[in-house]
Amino acid sequence: MPTSPEVSYAAAGVSIEAGDRAVELMRGWVEKARRPEVLGGIGGYVGLFDASAFKAYARPLLATSADGVGTKVVIAQRMGVHDTIGYDLVGMLVDDLVVCGAEPLFLTDYIACGRVAPERIAAIVGGIARACIEAGCALIGGETAEHPGLLEPDQYDLAGSTTGVVEAAELLGPERVRAGDMVIAMASSGLHSNGYSLVRHVLLDRARWSLDREVPELARSLGEELLEPTRIYAPACLALARTGGVHAMAHVTGGGLAANLARVLPPNVSARVDRSTWHPQPVFTLLGELGRLELAEQEATFNMGVGMTAVVAAEAVGKVLETLAEREVAAWVCGEVSEDPGTRVTLHGSYA
Repeated sequence: MPTSPEVSYAAAGVSIEAGDRAVELMRGWVEKARRPEVLGGIGGYVGLFDASAFKAYARPLLATSADGVGTKVVIAQRMGVHDTIGYDLVGMLVDDLVVCGAEPLFLTDYIACGRVAPERIAAIVGGIARACIEAGCALIGGETAEHPGLLEPDQYDLAGSTTGVVEAAELLGPERVRAGDMVIAMASSGLHSNGYSLVRHVLLDRARWSLDREVPELARSLGEELLEPTRIYAPACLALARTGGVHAMAHVTGGGLAANLARVLPPNVSARVDRSTWHPQPVFTLLGELGRLELAEQEATFNMGVGMTAVVAAEAVGKVLETLAEREVAAWVCGEVSEDPGTRVTLHGSYA
């Protein structure tokens, strides 16, 4: 049967040429986001990493993490700004990985879109690559998939996974935490990448604010605030791990500070966190007031100004704070661990 000239992959909504063009546009950034252990380049079926580097470890443990950026992509799409959302992806991945003391080695990404717009895809991957450089890991591979009929032409979603390594004897976690340890808070850059379904419901759907609205409390437009990239803590946290006084770390993502800190506490202790030790950024106050949100709802959804915590020996507090200051990460003592198997984490007091 003769083939109709109107029936083709392109007519069905998939452009191989656009995909090839996107690869060429992103090639430069991907090449920059390398480590010496990476073999080959962009375009192969797999990414290769020379594992002989692990010979220096007595007992190397591989750590892995997978995540996405949630509905924050909706803000990027509406703003037409696509070069920061990749920072969010990398931040969510490597900052999960580093809490056990693992060094991020390489990352792979997956972008699904309704239509491949080469410049847009290149901007997304460029952001991922720049964040990988900041985090010290390689962008070793990825996939861009065109899904016409499933996604609208200008819609996309992205996810990724990362792999790292830690010496078994240096693994951080609940087993190291003891009563008398102190909790160090590290400032977030804002909302990071959690709670955006509630953010959009409060600010865009209910308050009907536009993304280009200039908000005096934020000193910039609403859209600019909502697209502020997730802070990448990995290099600073690895430096903390090398000080020897850190017992555990918790990345504050979905569930908020209390739920995430509880994940790194053993069952025989609890932590008490003092809200009065910090003042959340204005965006959190804005969301609470416009949405008439209960404090418990806010704290279970947003990071409230703390993106990472470290549980450290009391005698190591000074060195930990000094190390973070050297890396320009605002940090402070926010709580203490006690020998109390009751409520795992309690937040008390009022925000400063």
